[in-house]
Amino acid sequence: MSNKIQSIRGMNDLLPESSPLWQFVEEVMRRTLKEYGYQEMRMPLVEKTELFKRSIGEVTDIVEKEMYTFEDRNGDSLTLRPEGTAGCVRAVIENGLLRGQPQRLWYMGPMFRHERPQRGRYRQFHQIGVEVFGLEGPDVDAELIAISARIWRELGIGGVTLQINSLGSVHSREQYREQLVTYLNGHHDQLDEDSRRRLQSNPLRILDSKNSDMAELIRQAPLLEDALDDSDRAHFERLKALLEIMGIEYEINPRLVRGLDYYGRTVFEWVTDMLGAQGTICAGGRYDGLVEQIGGKSTPAVGFAIGLERLVELMEEQSIPFEQQQPDAYLVIAGEGMVEAGFSVAEKLRDGIPGLRLITNLDGGSFKAQFRRADRSGARFALVLGEDELSSGTLTVKDLSGEREQQTIPLDDVAEMLSRYN
Repeated sequence: MSNKIQSIRGMNDLLPESSPLWQFVEEVMRRTLKEYGYQEMRMPLVEKTELFKRSIGEVTDIVEKEMYTFEDRNGDSLTLRPEGTAGCVRAVIENGLLRGQPQRLWYMGPMFRHERPQRGRYRQFHQIGVEVFGLEGPDVDAELIAISARIWRELGIGGVTLQINSLGSVHSREQYREQLVTYLNGHHDQLDEDSRRRLQSNPLRILDSKNSDMAELIRQAPLLEDALDDSDRAHFERLKALLEIMGIEYEINPRLVRGLDYYGRTVFEWVTDMLGAQGTICAGGRYDGLVEQIGGKSTPAVGFAIGLERLVELMEEQSIPFEQQQPDAYLVIAGEGMVEAGFSVAEKLRDGIPGLRLITNLDGGSFKAQFRRADRSGARFALVLGEDELSSGTLTVKDLSGEREQQTIPLDDVAEMLSRYN
């Protein structure tokens, strides 16, 4: 006998016992974004590899080490998306969405990175991404942070901290880059292999290093905020003022640079100390140069992404209650030749109560066995259809919670009765 086929390491099944929490989280996100006037986008899971090389940057861990890249039958290099922003930018350019008016968009789905699986970090993971195109002021930066803050409140999540920083304009970063390279060259022997490789290509990424041996070196590095020009400072000051007006608390983290090359000016992260080393549950910022970099016209843009696995784990860690969608009723079918009638009654009930969660007993079983199934299903009511009920046009209704007496009522009244509990 052959060995059992198992799932790919770092790509996990979501079992029925876990899906209600995921559905709750996703529904809160959809509702909140709808309230702010954002529209859903759906992009392919696979894109041309060049898209990510051009957007994320070739000298990044994602492109160099983590992407699932392959050649298709035509010899084209394709990649499973490691993040969503680049694909969203490609889509709005290709479909002409940037003509005339701003776009407020969101998307949700799986991303793929070949990295060592650990708590909160998997090879297939899920994100919700929110992107805005065509608005350049700090007001939209503040709105995105407000949306994320509202999501935490709606979910009941606590223990998260907002960190913000400004990476400045391209000109400001170039000035800072020269200062940083000079400083790091003076401590070349203290740099690890990755940092030495990035010293000329992308030195700001060194500030994002998780190597504890370099923590003191990074702490003493020049600060990017000292290189900001007046326009950068005004943008950042306005953002802080808006956050304070809305009562959103924040910390300024001068070492927050984000891991992708396309960010500039505002960057932010929501972090927690309840998930170990993988403490970021939401991250984003402004990427005004990316649309032009991918082939469109120069367009201001800003967005964020939320990692759903980490968010769900944080909710479980905090034991946050949520509404679980249990069945409303279980239809018990008693008597020979009653299956056809059972299907007819079940469909009539569903027609009468949109959204009714009704399980119909299938594959027979004794009266007692069917009631055991009804109990195990978690349904509030058991509806009994036997020969007597069929002939009289009624159903016997048993409250499985024991709060109400069993009763037999006309079939036409069952829908009204159940709707009061739906």
